[in-house]
Formats: sequence, structure tokens, C-alpha cells
Amino acid sequence: MELEFEKPISELEKKLSEMVALAEQNNIDMSSAIKELENKITELKKNIYGNLTNWQKVLLSRHPDRPYTLDYIQNIFTDFYELHGDRLYGDDKAIVGGLAKLEGQSVMVIGQQKGRDTKSRQYRNFGMANPEGYRKALRLMRLAEKFHKPIITFIDTPGAYPGLHAEELGQGEAIAMNIREMFRIRVPIICIIIGEGASGGALGIGVGDKVFMLENTWYSVISPESCSSILWHNWEHKEEAAEALKLTAADNLRLKIIDGIIPEPLGGAHKNPQQAYDNVKKTLLEELPKLQNKNISKLINARIEKFCKMGVFIES
Repeated sequence: MELEFEKPISELEKKLSEMVALAEQNNIDMSSAIKELENKITELKKNIYGNLTNWQKVLLSRHPDRPYTLDYIQNIFTDFYELHGDRLYGDDKAIVGGLAKLEGQSVMVIGQQKGRDTKSRQYRNFGMANPEGYRKALRLMRLAEKFHKPIITFIDTPGAYPGLHAEELGQGEAIAMNIREMFRIRVPIICIIIGEGASGGALGIGVGDKVFMLENTWYSVISPESCSSILWHNWEHKEEAAEALKLTAADNLRLKIIDGIIPEPLGGAHKNPQQAYDNVKKTLLEELPKLQNKNISKLINARIEKFCKMGVFIES
């Protein structure tokens, strides 16, 4: 899938392919021209991806080829054993989780999972969890606490499911319960936004000692489309809303909502998934030991203080 702002790049890449094919077919030395065009493409990529608008980053975060939670689990961890069900109602396929090993260390991994095609998207409910999904996540967190295993969450959701079924089963209460209990969980928690981080849907598994965002992701109380719909009664102002919401990784770091930004390959995580996996793994291996070396009571107090400081300001 090609995004609108990527068309100039694809046009040059097409010319490059034609040039390489022409050189091979006619046995012509065009190495100099090919090299020049390759350099031009690299510079164009740096210019385009280095100056994306907030809305363009939202589009990039939603790219259907981006790695999802299960992709990160399969390529960063070993011995993943998925656990199912909330022991109250059912098993929500929009949230996956289970025990795994990170370089030999046992951890609990939880995250929202989207689908690749129509069938799997419906199966995963487009990554929008119902209450039983958040209750399953909390069950797994408490299990991790019981056996002293650190928790890693991967956030990628357009929001919690807003349907009648979800409201009847207590969607708001389930998310609120997770937020409250995640402050109290007595093991280290690292949260990573790998795609979309929308509203309470993200916060339901988003309270951690450290919160990171991949470079081309977004994190906000509301999506640009929904914001535009509320303020202007249509979606036409979604780009304007994206700018106003300050939802990019750079914005969230500046506002001290997150603790760091994990770099992506040029063009997005889907351009070189292995590099994205390596960058996330590197961050986890650096941050987990620091958290595990802290006194647990101090860790929890710091976690609470971190979130209580958000949004506090002084008027002069």
C-alpha cells in the first residue's frame, strides 16, 4: 500500500528499476547514473519522512503492513505461551497475552492485535477490545505479579470497542479498574506504543514505569477524525485536529507523557521490520534491569507520581 505523500518516492524507484533492467538487458554500464538516482531517492526519503505532518504520521502508524503485537512477540521473545480468557465472561481476541522469555528471562507480554485481512480483522475486532479483553489483561498482570515476572505491553488500538455489548458488560469500569490496578502491580511494567494509542483503549494497558513510543506512532485522548467530528461535525478537519492534539511521539516526549522514542527504519517500521524488532528489543534489554534493580515500593511510588504530574501546570 502506498500513501499519497510517498508517490514521489515510488516514481523515482520505478525509474530506478527500469534503469537497472535496461542496463542488464543491453549489457550497458550505467552504474554512475544508477548510483546518482539511488542517492537522489535516499535524500528524497530523508526529506519526506523527516518532515511529516502530524496527520501523515497518523497515516503511517495505520499502515496495514506495519508489524503488530504478535509480530513483535514472535521476533523479540522466545517460548511464548499464550493465555486465554478473563475467567469471568470470555476470551477477547483483540488482546493477546502470555508468558515468554526475553534473552532467557521470563516476562509477561500483553498487547492489542489487529488483523491483516478482512477475516482476521473481524476476528480481532480491528484491535478494539471489549471489557473481557481488559479483564483478561488484568488477570495476566496479576499472574505476573504473583510469580514476580516483569510486564511488557504493546499498545496499538484505534480505541476500546464502543458497541452496546461492551457498554452492557462495563467497558468504562473495566478500563478504570485496569488503570487503578496497574498503579499497584508490584512488578516492573514497560509500555510501548507500536501503532495507534487512542484514548482509554490505550490507557487500559498503558500505565507503566516506562512508556515508549515508536517514532511514527500517535498517542492521544481522541483520534483526529473523532475530534473533527465533535468540533466541526464532520471529518474534513482531521488534519487540523491532528496538529492541535499534539499526538506525535515528539509532542508526547516534550509534554513528558512518555519517557522516550524508539527509532524506526526510514519510511516506517514496515519498511524494515527486523530493524524495528531490534530497536524495541534493545530498549527492553536496557530498561528492564534498571527497573528490576529498584526497590519495589519506591518503584510503585515513582509510577504513581509520574502519572499524577501529567497535565499539572502553573499560571503566572
